[in-house]
Amino acid sequence: MASETYPNSLYLTQKKINQILDPEHPLCRDDVVWMLGYIKKKVADEDPSLMGLSQPRLLQNFLYFAEASMALIQRRHYCDQEADRLRHMLKQAAHGLIQDGES
Repeated sequence: MASETYPNSLYLTQKKINQILDPEHPLCRDDVVWMLGYIKKKVADEDPSLMGLSQPRLLQNFLYFAEASMALIQRRHYCDQEADRLRHMLKQAAHGLIQDGES
């Protein structure tokens, strides 16, 4: 994805999301907090990309958001398996918001 495709802030946001969801990137607490904040802001702003999602899918998004939030509260550090599970939760919580087409 080239920076010419997106305005600079959108490109940087997508780059940050891709980094957080990359299994090779060591996931840290700040990454999880940033991603949850991003999702929260998109929901609060009533992002149009969420409007096309069905109610059951929106409930799934909320479930994964809540699960990721609880995991953040309960743990300080993550082993690789837990980090992969947390990445999956974040990806599912952001379904409809991220541009990778796999969520």
